[in-house]
Amino acid sequence: MAIKTTDHLVPHTSTLHANAGQKVELFVREHDGTPSGPPGNREAVLMLHGRSVPVLAGYDLQHTSYDWSKAIAQSGYDVFMMDLQGSGRSPRPRMEDPCNVNPMQQGAVTPPLSGPRTPSYPYLLTNSQTDQDELSTVVEYIRAKRNVAKVSFIGWSAAAFAMGPYAIKNPGKVESLFLLAPIFPPLGLANAPTLPVSGFPTHVLTRVGLDTAWGKELKCTGQRETGMLDVVWSALMENDPLGSTWGPIQGGHPAGVSRYRNFVTWGWNKTAAGQGGVLGGSVPVLIVHGEYDFTANTTPPSPNPVLDFHVPALYAAITGPHKILVTVKCAGHSMPWEEQHKNLHNVSKHWLKHTNVAGKTEGRYEMDLNGTISPEP
Repeated sequence: MAIKTTDHLVPHTSTLHANAGQKVELFVREHDGTPSGPPGNREAVLMLHGRSVPVLAGYDLQHTSYDWSKAIAQSGYDVFMMDLQGSGRSPRPRMEDPCNVNPMQQGAVTPPLSGPRTPSYPYLLTNSQTDQDELSTVVEYIRAKRNVAKVSFIGWSAAAFAMGPYAIKNPGKVESLFLLAPIFPPLGLANAPTLPVSGFPTHVLTRVGLDTAWGKELKCTGQRETGMLDVVWSALMENDPLGSTWGPIQGGHPAGVSRYRNFVTWGWNKTAAGQGGVLGGSVPVLIVHGEYDFTANTTPPSPNPVLDFHVPALYAAITGPHKILVTVKCAGHSMPWEEQHKNLHNVSKHWLKHTNVAGKTEGRYEMDLNGTISPEP
């Protein structure tokens, strides 16, 4: 099936402290795979990135069979992918200044500077409310543009902080919720802290840092295809032209860094997830995570409850009956870039069409390397 790809710049009035009230444009890429027919037959899917990976590098990776968004579009869906402010191709206010980078990371950004510099914007960039405001703007844009009442959500990692609470507050606009490796602190903050929160707006990821973090979760032979680190790093650099020019000089060329926003979250914990029985009730939920995902499952447990994450605890906290948890064998937090990516694509397509897994709408399951799903022992 032919896929029509369009990039949109969605108008939004910013609620970030850094550019409050300004008119900005949120980047959204659309892969329209809807078959010809009545407009009312459209089914829209919105994919949202996590903390450190922009949406195109995560969902639209241009390498062999790894493009998750097109795999879904080829099944007959109109797939949208959005970057929140501070990520990818959406605005990144105050992130152009190297002095606004995490002081512990400035050595990887501006080697000529000695020691950390005082930030010109001494606050965290985004928060739970601003993320949900931007998500809401894009949802309304999709609903109006494609004449659909509801949108199916797919979120990876920290996308759960925005998509989970949004679905609870707006169940009439969310068809279903697919959370891959969701970050979920059962005892996370319930209420907003005093805003803006002091700190800095920008973190940076280096190629070495990506390799180190990913490597800690590679436990199976062949779990990551040879050369994938270079493929992913190239995609990150493509989505951060400025960051690609930062970093220590190596062989006469900048090593590059991938910039990502620093944010504060609240309103996503065991109490919120069970609120009103919405999740697992009017909004069916599928949760998928890798057996070696030590990012979304804090190991060992963190003494700070805000940073103590547990995927199975989210399944337990959801009070509605339409909920499924799938643990994927030989996979980590970076599953979309690993050998299990095809099985991930398949389970997501089946979920979007049937809102079940192996014919079931509740329970905990495992998925092996062949994509076979069976009840968890």
